[in-house]
Amino acid sequence: MRRVATVIRLRPEKEEEYRALHAAVWPDVLAALHRAHIGNYSIFLRDGLLFSYYEYDGDDLTADLARLAEDEVTRRWWGLTDPCQQPVASAAEGEWWAPMEEVFHDDGPLGHD
Repeated sequence: MRRVATVIRLRPEKEEEYRALHAAVWPDVLAALHRAHIGNYSIFLRDGLLFSYYEYDGDDLTADLARLAEDEVTRRWWGLTDPCQQPVASAAEGEWWAPMEEVFHDDGPLGHD
């Protein structure tokens, strides 16, 4: 399993719209994510930045993301969500959600003593 984190800026005037979209994500979008071996997907918001985290359990993330980008329903969904977003200043040319570097991870037990 591979953990993936990315970041993008949320346009302040689009926050309400973005929240409403994600309060009722289309089932076909979720199904497409699952077909791409993407699970445990979360998006967090702080100070105008959207942070996404998901877990990938497939064999070829690049190919699965390419198939996801070809999915008609996903493309329609992105047609609604993309106008709400703006790449961060450090994003590479043509990059939308910028990848983040993992600097720490602990997968120890969650129980408390």
